[in-house]
Amino acid sequence: MAARSLGRGVGRLLGSLRGLSGQPAWPLCRVSAPRRAASGPSGSAPAVAAASQPGSYPALSAQAAREPAAFWGPLARDTLLWDTPYHTVWDCDFSTGKIGWFLGGQLNVSVNCLDQHVRKSPESVALIWERDEPGTEVRITYRELLETTCRLANTLKRHGVCRGDCVAIYMPVSPLAVAAMLACARIGAVHTVIFAGFSAASLAGRINDAKCKVVITFNQGLRGGRVMELKKIVDEAVKHCPTVQRVLVAHRTDNKVHMGDLDIPLEQEMAKEDPVCAPESMGSEDMLFMLYTSGSTGMPKGIVHTQAGYLLYAALTHKLVFDHRPGDIFGCVADIGWITGHSYVVYGPLCNGATSVLFESTPVYPNAGRYWETVERLKINQFYGAPTAVRLLLKYGDAWVKKYDRSSLRTLGSVGEPINCEAWEWLHRVVGDSRCTLVDTWWQTETGGICIAPRPSEEGAEILPGMAMRPFFGIVPVLMDEKGSVVEGSNVSGALCISQAWPGMARTIYGDHQRFVDAYFKAYPGYYFTGDGAHRTEGGYYQITGRMDDVINISGHRLGTAEIEDAIADHPAVPESAVIGYPHDIKGEAAFAFIVVKDSAGDSDVVVQELKSMVATKIAKYAVPDEILVVKRLPKTRSGKVMRRLLRKIITSEAQELGDTTTLEDPSIITEILSAYQKCKDKQAAAK
Repeated sequence: MAARSLGRGVGRLLGSLRGLSGQPAWPLCRVSAPRRAASGPSGSAPAVAAASQPGSYPALSAQAAREPAAFWGPLARDTLLWDTPYHTVWDCDFSTGKIGWFLGGQLNVSVNCLDQHVRKSPESVALIWERDEPGTEVRITYRELLETTCRLANTLKRHGVCRGDCVAIYMPVSPLAVAAMLACARIGAVHTVIFAGFSAASLAGRINDAKCKVVITFNQGLRGGRVMELKKIVDEAVKHCPTVQRVLVAHRTDNKVHMGDLDIPLEQEMAKEDPVCAPESMGSEDMLFMLYTSGSTGMPKGIVHTQAGYLLYAALTHKLVFDHRPGDIFGCVADIGWITGHSYVVYGPLCNGATSVLFESTPVYPNAGRYWETVERLKINQFYGAPTAVRLLLKYGDAWVKKYDRSSLRTLGSVGEPINCEAWEWLHRVVGDSRCTLVDTWWQTETGGICIAPRPSEEGAEILPGMAMRPFFGIVPVLMDEKGSVVEGSNVSGALCISQAWPGMARTIYGDHQRFVDAYFKAYPGYYFTGDGAHRTEGGYYQITGRMDDVINISGHRLGTAEIEDAIADHPAVPESAVIGYPHDIKGEAAFAFIVVKDSAGDSDVVVQELKSMVATKIAKYAVPDEILVVKRLPKTRSGKVMRRLLRKIITSEAQELGDTTTLEDPSIITEILSAYQKCKDKQAAAK
């Protein structure tokens, strides 16, 4: 099977690897960190693995909060393979945004994810690639993945990639994309995976910000039966990227694409390379990857994650939140272009020696039973997906689910945005037959891994629908009021902050540490501000209530409203715009744009269509506003600030509760916008 795995050329490459021995590519050594670095009560890996024992969850949570060094030190020592032991467990200061874990330690992430498992069980399956074509899964063993990773790492080195250089990966979910990430980690290069749905302009912006030396892509991608012209998008992007020296092009289809002066056929180059590559020994705080996420300013920010702390946190949360056991098939259906794919498709599962499913397709291709047919065929034990997909599938009814055997499932997970109770109940009752544990997980690109979830907990502890509930070990949440004071007690709400550092958290924003400090540590000094609001229940559980800034969550993708406004601003007929998020039955949130059109613009309907095309081109198709309303002017304060709060109230039918409007320059504008909005709704109703 694996010979058909990675596309046409790499399939032949893997076929040639069949005869190689199953020995690890590099000698392994486990170097114990000094126990004095983590003195204190027992916090060993076995203790945390037994987190479901009576009384252990509260005790371990308390220890992680009270004595971080005593808790995390032994875990790092026992979980990871070290080249050099660390001398200091943690050194963090939220006032300056300084985050440091396992200082002095050296290791290689790819060795932890591959070599150690190849030594023990080389033919264990690392990846099951559920390709877009239904029923054509491909299994990749840890030995095959290591050898592919080493060949790709040697290819990168041959083309000038050195330790510390940045490599852009613009690829859909595939074993070769995973190997590209691990190849960078092996040679000490930094990877930035860019979602393969982004436009050429978005791709170029990220490549330039990261100063990428090499881009790795496919000739084309396949998703939902459609072909994505990835190489053409890369060609357009790199015209504006002076740092790019090479574009390595793999083949997902047999179709030929234009190959220019920068372009290198990846499979042919890999076939020339040795299947062994010496791993670089990296400092715990050396950069592992950066991942771009939207900010409220409109400028995407490169969130930086480092080596040891991130890997430990991803592995530990993967194991304990999902109750992952040896031999399980772990099915996270996220794209690797997002943090969920990094932590729970690649790094967490592979560090734990798991079998991880790579899902290339969509929930409804070729029909609404795709997820559940895949669960039956692959015998998936943990299924982790987005509420957007659940809400979509719910509308197709129960029959598509019940058609397939889901008895292998033990844990269901929700990620990306808060899940509403209807979707939670359907997932639990219909998909899980009311017997599976369902974990609604809260976390962010910046947190590196899951921070609040119903598990781990004590054995049999209650799980409430639509609620993340319990902080993970070492996560100390607090709620803050508008004056910056801590909100005590239960049945209270506020801004969700975290009062103590944890190993998986981001270290900086690439090239702009002050922006990192301003974004996360300035609003509430001494605390990490998540940007989300939360409610703490009578039972002390946490429920996320949504974003508190100008970032919206569309189908699990965070997107700054300013980013959409910037794209709209490029239209010569639109001098002003304001974009807000509003509730959407399927996507969770959608974008709504209010635009002012020049009198000389002509047909405004044409302008609206042009704007949709521009947003799709400059950002991505998912960023296109569901609604674009033409208005005469925007509601502004006397100082000229657009009052987006009022626009949100209008479209969510709360116009009778506008709140304080004393700072509004001209109150009559509300009537104008309400009238325009009503006409738009009447027009839509008539069209139906």
